[in-house]
Amino acid sequence: MNYYIIAGETSGDLHGANLIKALKKEDPEATFRIVGGDQMQAASGEQALIHTSEMAFMGFVEVIRNLGSIAKNLKKVKADIQEVMPDTLILIDFPGFNLKVAEFAKKLGIKVCYYISPKIWAWNTKRVYKIKRLVDHMFCILPFEVKFYKQYHYPVDYVGNPLLDAISAYEFQPNFREKNGLDNLPIIALLPGSRKMEIEHLLPEMIDLYHRFPGHQLVVAGAPNFDISLYQRYIGNYPISVVFDQTYDLLKNAEAAVVASGTATLEAALLRVPQVVVYKANPISVMIARRVIKVRFISLVNLINDYLSVIELIQKDCTTETIGDELGRLISNKEHRASVLENYDVLMEKMGTPGASEKTAKLIVKYLRGED
Repeated sequence: MNYYIIAGETSGDLHGANLIKALKKEDPEATFRIVGGDQMQAASGEQALIHTSEMAFMGFVEVIRNLGSIAKNLKKVKADIQEVMPDTLILIDFPGFNLKVAEFAKKLGIKVCYYISPKIWAWNTKRVYKIKRLVDHMFCILPFEVKFYKQYHYPVDYVGNPLLDAISAYEFQPNFREKNGLDNLPIIALLPGSRKMEIEHLLPEMIDLYHRFPGHQLVVAGAPNFDISLYQRYIGNYPISVVFDQTYDLLKNAEAAVVASGTATLEAALLRVPQVVVYKANPISVMIARRVIKVRFISLVNLINDYLSVIELIQKDCTTETIGDELGRLISNKEHRASVLENYDVLMEKMGTPGASEKTAKLIVKYLRGED
């Protein structure tokens, strides 16, 4: 069967790649057409029609500024789908774009699967009616999403979280420090996100932590869709390293981390790294978001546990001083550090076991074969 898979962000690219690997095992005759990043390209052996680096825009204002690019990408994908006419369209998160593609595919009679539900439980819950109309099969990765959809009489499949797959399959480097020229000082990992706008807002605050922690070394996790020049613009002459495609190794070796809100907060928790979660964007985007978002937290760790498990610093509260204060507690206050790690234990119980990619692949193939 022919699978058309769309992921518009770095985290979706990772999950899309693992799903492709699982689909190949389940369906040896599988062929793929992708919109994604480097990892999906490697897993499928296909060139992406559009790369994730050309698609990820963060915040309401940023999206408005890039409407022309988004419209161009949408037109390109629609034309390609109509030409390819795949057996199924598999969408990964990225709802603003993907739901438009779903509507187009549905009119063509193409089966639509959604892997990793859009966060409609956080805002714009009315999108659930659009999803019910357009999506044939929804595969959820967060335990509370099943309950959310049940309220709207929409049956979904809970498959567990693919991050467990990614981490369990990852081969950690025993010589990580030596390979990257790092000394024996304890590491503070800086994860400023995978979007340019995130990096521009957050990295300056992170870099200034250098003066607060002279007994540590700061190491930045670089996003694969950017090169060193973007990071060097903010690092300047500070002796701060940037590592690419080694985020799990970095976290595994870190004493604590500063993490941009998103998938990485969950990755840090699963790797048991005490963290402070940060978020900063265009003030207008944040003002709009605060009016429409309906959840208490921005971090997936806190959302899944349903209580404050890690500290979140948002917008004006996200400064070098406040970040440094919480980092200091995570590093030096044994009771506080132990409390965060206990919260991670609760998280692990709720997350379950690896196997999300395999479960999803089996279900997709089963549904396509008409074995409902």
